[in-house]
Amino acid sequence: MQALMMQSQLMISSILTHAEKNFPDVEMVSVTVDNPRHRQNYKNFAKRCRQLAKVLASLGAEFGDRIGTLAWNDYRHMELYYGISGSGMVCHTINPKLFPEQVAYIINHAEDKILFADVLVMPLLEALKAHLGKVEAIVVMTDSAHMPESTLPNVLCYEELLAGQSDDFDWPEFDENTASGMCYTSGTTGNPKGVVYSHRSTLLHALAGSLPDVTGASNMETSLPVVPMFHVNAWGAPYAALMVGMKLVLPGPKMADGEALTDLMKSEQVTFSSGVPTIWLALLDYLESNNLKVPSLTRVSVGGAACPRIIVERFRRQHDCTVVQGWGMTETSPLGTIFSLKKGMEDYSEEQLTEMQLLQGRGVFGIEMCIFDHSGRELPWDGEASGALKVRGPWVAKGYYGLSDVPGDEGCPVDENGWFDTGDVASISADGFLKITDRTKDVIKSGGEWISSIEIENAAVNHEDIAEAAVIGRYHPKWTERPLLICVLQEGKFLSSEEVLEFLKDKLHKMAIPDAVEFIDELPHTATGKINKLGLRQTFKNYEFPSA
Repeated sequence: MQALMMQSQLMISSILTHAEKNFPDVEMVSVTVDNPRHRQNYKNFAKRCRQLAKVLASLGAEFGDRIGTLAWNDYRHMELYYGISGSGMVCHTINPKLFPEQVAYIINHAEDKILFADVLVMPLLEALKAHLGKVEAIVVMTDSAHMPESTLPNVLCYEELLAGQSDDFDWPEFDENTASGMCYTSGTTGNPKGVVYSHRSTLLHALAGSLPDVTGASNMETSLPVVPMFHVNAWGAPYAALMVGMKLVLPGPKMADGEALTDLMKSEQVTFSSGVPTIWLALLDYLESNNLKVPSLTRVSVGGAACPRIIVERFRRQHDCTVVQGWGMTETSPLGTIFSLKKGMEDYSEEQLTEMQLLQGRGVFGIEMCIFDHSGRELPWDGEASGALKVRGPWVAKGYYGLSDVPGDEGCPVDENGWFDTGDVASISADGFLKITDRTKDVIKSGGEWISSIEIENAAVNHEDIAEAAVIGRYHPKWTERPLLICVLQEGKFLSSEEVLEFLKDKLHKMAIPDAVEFIDELPHTATGKINKLGLRQTFKNYEFPSA
């Protein structure tokens, strides 16, 4: 028997139409190079998106074309999110912080037809001039007064193009499985790989992300996504915000600036924000050093890397703010798990609550999780067994752009049973809480023991004088491999390696105590804010343990 329900395609443009009709007066506040505090409402935003759709057609863009963006978190980038995808093209967000060769590779591999670039990104494109042969036009995201000089061919002004178009445009409807967006992985091991999102996957991901136990997105909230829009769709915030009519505050190029973030949060009454641990440590340090508070801020979400205990504790004790840690990756759009308590946990002590917040959260509806041992045997959810984490769901990638999407094939990240191999090692508790213990390639194999680098790092950064820590495995003549702890100290502080090791003694099992500690001024980070272990391994490739 067939159901008697209407059928409609799940379209990104429908989110925009919904927001315009139901939340026309909700604000979107942006910081841009040409305007320190730009304001517009959702009604005007939707109008400009329709104008943009007509601009794309006038530039010769066609259904399925990849349209590249190199931009920060601001209203023009938001317009590209909706105008490109809504027109049936692919919004390809490119990380301008990547190495120039990686940017060139990504643009050419995706075969971007048009590039939309922030003023600040133009020097990068000038440097890549010889590698942009397939790009037909570059649109600078500014007004005529702030247009930079350029030697690049066919450079156009965003605001001039929009001003020449009416908003008389009807969003087309097509198959919901059509590609809507594209984002390349960070490429720390080999060339970046293209993940291609669909209208269907994006909309379902936004719906799941808006659930009360996930982000709690609401018309009553004000969100400031510090996670960049050039990476994994800013964790879905651009879609979830319009879906529920939430005020958006977009920090532009000053995403890592503690002063700028504080000013935005206080003046716009931000209640929720999302970003990587390094951002939050910088903000906390700025607030503390200037004796400032952000009373409106009640929740921050943390992802991209394991959240140090000190972030959880400082936000709670100094700012009465809850840290919500999650786990995901480019290939999961990125939502996989997120912290939320279950009924019966309301009376947990502060210490118990902290321990739960340091886990990667529990599964969100739509994502199935399993852990497997080396033989492919599924392991129990008991909080003890640890194995390779695999996932599947409607917003999980089934392949990479230009590579096979046949399960089990070489180059396909999905196995014969339809599971995506995350590359993470994890355990899952009986309550469904995920604990990432390491990346598969970062597990230290020492004398037959598997040692978690993340466990050591988390223990080290709990020392008040350690700002950041990273652990890599280095050759040892007796144990094959032993952990080397690399630390960045808080400004003006001094520690000896002996003091650090003494601090770790009662916090780690004996085999996990590092064989040595080295201090450096700054850890290398990837363009998405993660610690670049590949870079560290290169720096310390000839390292010899003093006691070996």
